Amino acid sequence: MPEHSHTDVHPADIHPAVQIQRLPHPHQHQHRIGSASAFRWSVILNSVLSGLQLVIGFGFGSLALVGDAIHNLGDVAGLLFGWGAERLSARPATPRFTYGFGRSTQLASLINAVLILMAAAVVIVEAIQRLGSPVEVMGQPVAVAAALGVVVNLLSARLFSGGGHQHDLNRRAAMVHLLTDAAVSAAVLVSALLVMLTGWNWLDSATAIGVGLAVAWSGAKLLKESLVVLLDAVPPGIDLVAVEQALRAVPGVVDVHHLHVWGMSTSQSALTAHLLRSPSGLSDMALLHEAKEVLARLGIAHSTLQLEPGPEE
Repeated sequence: MPEHSHTDVHPADIHPAVQIQRLPHPHQHQHRIGSASAFRWSVILNSVLSGLQLVIGFGFGSLALVGDAIHNLGDVAGLLFGWGAERLSARPATPRFTYGFGRSTQLASLINAVLILMAAAVVIVEAIQRLGSPVEVMGQPVAVAAALGVVVNLLSARLFSGGGHQHDLNRRAAMVHLLTDAAVSAAVLVSALLVMLTGWNWLDSATAIGVGLAVAWSGAKLLKESLVVLLDAVPPGIDLVAVEQALRAVPGVVDVHHLHVWGMSTSQSALTAHLLRSPSGLSDMALLHEAKEVLARLGIAHSTLQLEPGPEE
């Protein structure tokens, strides 16, 4: 976790008021209503779907459907990781883990990305091997299973559609899994229908390769985002320039430096900054309170601000 910056002003010159204030904002520990239910039902639905697709895929010779099932199994594992991480992140901080366990959601996102890439590799390699010697595919049961996959994954994705999931990488990872699976199942459905109409069994292997590539693309994108967050980059959705301008606009703030913003979890951001104050501006406590409110409106509920005296003090 980034270290707090140190002031360049000699301690003897600093205003006698307390310079560092950590004022918790009432929204900094939001619990996402419905998260547990969304994870629970998504795990149940995708587990049943994966088992059904594996049976039909192996039983009726569809590698594309098997690939879809493997990806769904990866989703189940990813959802379990995400669910566990979200529960862990809600635990209070301890004397050793003073920032709490929010980083567990970031690790879950990284694991999910690796699982997606592994599943994609398995499907692509197997599809390439089968492409030269396609096997007979029974299109009708494969089409039914694929159609069911579209419905189940879209329904599961909808469970995560509320609560500002776009700002939570852990929940967005679950959304990526599920929406990608819906698209994959739709591709398998189209392939099965074409095999039924044309008898071209090689279409199943070709579709499996396309499915694998699409899955790999989504996994690579998620992996990149997860690594960026773990390296303490400014979280997505936070404009550092806008944050600095907003702090400079607070009455009594002359300058802002040592500004750092990072993600404490996939849904919570933290900030540290030094504020150079004007002697004719707000009082220390009023200035800090106003700055905290400004930051909260920008999506930063955890902030540590240090005041430094202006040139006239």
